[in-house]
Amino acid sequence: MARIAGVELNDGWRVIYALTRIKGIGWSLAGKITLTLKISEAKRVGELTTDDLSALSRELENYVIEGDLVRETRGNIQRLKVTGTYRGVRHQRGLPSRGQRTRTNARTKRGARKTVGAFKKEQLTKMQQQTKKEETK
Repeated sequence: MARIAGVELNDGWRVIYALTRIKGIGWSLAGKITLTLKISEAKRVGELTTDDLSALSRELENYVIEGDLVRETRGNIQRLKVTGTYRGVRHQRGLPSRGQRTRTNARTKRGARKTVGAFKKEQLTKMQQQTKKEETK
């Protein structure tokens, strides 16, 4: 297994697919990288020479990938929050920031449903009994 940019790449994977396992590299960019390095897309990671692997590592240094990409994204969101922009406020509140509706849906962003202001009859009587006990003490 080859290790490129801190990611273990399986020897059986094709090079173009293996590159997409690196955060920040998609199919299009992986294709461009293999073209510039003149590596066949059909070639497997296990078939790459040490020269090919070092050339790949050097080429990947030109791109923002893995940890640097995560840090940059986190910094951008933090900047939006600090400046108080609308998008920053939406991030702070855990709501969608790209105009989606929130009256219904947005469950992924907002989390599980929370019932507000609605009690079943048994729960209501139980709570009333507890408050009466506390008042008598």
